Amino acid sequence: MRIISGLYRGRVLKSPSGDRTRPTSDRLRETLFNIIAPRLGPGTRFLDLCAGTGAIGIEALSRGSDSVTFVDKSRRACGLVEENLDLLQVPEDSTDVICSNAESFLLKTRSAPWDIIFFDPPYSHDYHVALHTVGERSEEILSNTGLFIVEHHTKTVLADVSGGIRRWRIVKQGETCLSFFESV
Repeated sequence: MRIISGLYRGRVLKSPSGDRTRPTSDRLRETLFNIIAPRLGPGTRFLDLCAGTGAIGIEALSRGSDSVTFVDKSRRACGLVEENLDLLQVPEDSTDVICSNAESFLLKTRSAPWDIIFFDPPYSHDYHVALHTVGERSEEILSNTGLFIVEHHTKTVLADVSGGIRRWRIVKQGETCLSFFESV
């Protein structure tokens, strides 16, 4: 797995052994970042929920995000994110790695909302809890022009509207979809 573009372009990340983590493919990451590129830059706050290897958040940093928060419930995954950040010599003041499940993390009070949230849990996960939490607390969790992006299997059905967010785009690639939500 490699970083596609930006400051860390071409650098290879460590991947987990086994099949417990399903990293987002290079092709899908490239598609994702082609879509969100205009929203990345100085001041962008990015949240990588269910971070796994950290590849999505690191790609966001590589392409200009000021800060990325990586959240994963697995201590092993959080350790792997830390290893990848160290490998690339990413400044520590631009990242946070938090060991927590996504839903619990979303319920915590924070100092500022995120501009982009990327949520990629295991396909067997109940997506609706996080979708509902972000929808109900969208004003606190997402900036005014913020995006909540969900990676899911094509057979997973997600609501088009949840609380204060609505889906405005779906991108399908193989058996994977990216659903893009924004505040209404």
